[in-house]
Amino acid sequence: MNVGKTLFAQIMEFVPWTSFSRIVDRHSGNAGVRRMNCAEQFRVMAFAQLTWRESLRDIEVTLSANASKLYAMGLRHSVRRSTLADANESRDWRIWSDVAAWLIRRARKLYADEDLGLDLANTVYALDATTIDLCLSLFDWAPFRSTKAAVKMQIWCAVATYVLIAIVKKALQLDASLYTLLQILSVSVFEKIPLNKAFLDVGEITDQRASCNQLNLFNY
Repeated sequence: MNVGKTLFAQIMEFVPWTSFSRIVDRHSGNAGVRRMNCAEQFRVMAFAQLTWRESLRDIEVTLSANASKLYAMGLRHSVRRSTLADANESRDWRIWSDVAAWLIRRARKLYADEDLGLDLANTVYALDATTIDLCLSLFDWAPFRSTKAAVKMQIWCAVATYVLIAIVKKALQLDASLYTLLQILSVSVFEKIPLNKAFLDVGEITDQRASCNQLNLFNY
């Protein structure tokens, strides 16, 4: 991996973009899109999840403050919260569930003989359409939503992001826990150092008080 790339850009290299494109095409995700395609939307939502953004405005302000790094993140244009809100609420949520399912299958193969480190089984309830109304009223980690489709989109993007980091952990044979890796990435996604060096000699972070802006998937 190129030392000139940000940690975020290096993580995005682990996304199966060819398979991602096939999934998007299956659901016509980019039909009529002029400004933010599905790949860019996923990058923005993964960034928001990794860095604990609190709102669409927070995403917009943070990315605007790092405008010189947007192209390296895979973003062709500045991110406007209105554009992101439209994308989140109008696109088929099955795009993100299919992407997450592909990543989960990949991770399960990599972790066939050990714990994946994510409590996926106990969060399936949140993905059922019959409980989305409950999610809308009770869960603080869904600050970007106003429709059921948008809630499903955010949940699946969160799952996909966490599983992606689990894949990176295994691929690079990193010793730190998934929780520790995520805490480090939350404050260092724009740093330009090789991924494997970013996590060298890191101690375990044990204060696992989850941010309300992150879907809690961890096996504590």
